[in-house]
Amino acid sequence: MKKTSRTQGSRYYPKRYNFDPSFRNEILDEGLLCHVAFVVDNQPFQIPTAYCRVGDTLYLHGSVGSHFFMRMAEGIPVCISVTLLDGLVLARSVFNHSMNYRSVIVFGKTRLVSTPEERWMAAEKFTEHVLPGRWNDARQPTESEMKKTMFIAVPIDEASVKFRDHGVGDDPEDMHLPVWAGVLPLKLSIQTPETDTEGVIIDLPDYLKQYNAR
Repeated sequence: MKKTSRTQGSRYYPKRYNFDPSFRNEILDEGLLCHVAFVVDNQPFQIPTAYCRVGDTLYLHGSVGSHFFMRMAEGIPVCISVTLLDGLVLARSVFNHSMNYRSVIVFGKTRLVSTPEERWMAAEKFTEHVLPGRWNDARQPTESEMKKTMFIAVPIDEASVKFRDHGVGDDPEDMHLPVWAGVLPLKLSIQTPETDTEGVIIDLPDYLKQYNAR
């Protein structure tokens, strides 16, 4: 990824930026939720939504009746952020507390996905990103349902990747303080599946069995 005035990062923490596309993609593929920001008539808006990555393009999906998605269908500049929180860094002083994280900021221009082929591809990739194996197991969308769904593509024109992945950074004069210091690791994980009891009850599919009885 090339550095630009929007992505080159702070001069105070240059080592916290990584311009390797593979590192960027790892973060985007691990994340499930993004925030899409844009401006309409001088009013900033931000939408939390799910997404998926295909190559150097992010795909968003929403209702055709959504005011925000209708606006994005016109082709507007957006800023998309994805952040993974990896840990709380507890120092001996409150001032030096921090967080370990990985984040991606994407700049691009929205494009309405209009061809049937790309729309179905986006629907499948989106479902598989959320939970691999689900697309072929669950009932796939009908033509009527697809007509109610809008897909927006956002090519990754520019991106900035920032992270922190180390321990406590206390000042030397605080090292003698009798205060616990260290990192509390954090991770988003799937817990034991809870079967719906209203319909037909079947065994867990293979792609969910790994999460059973945790």
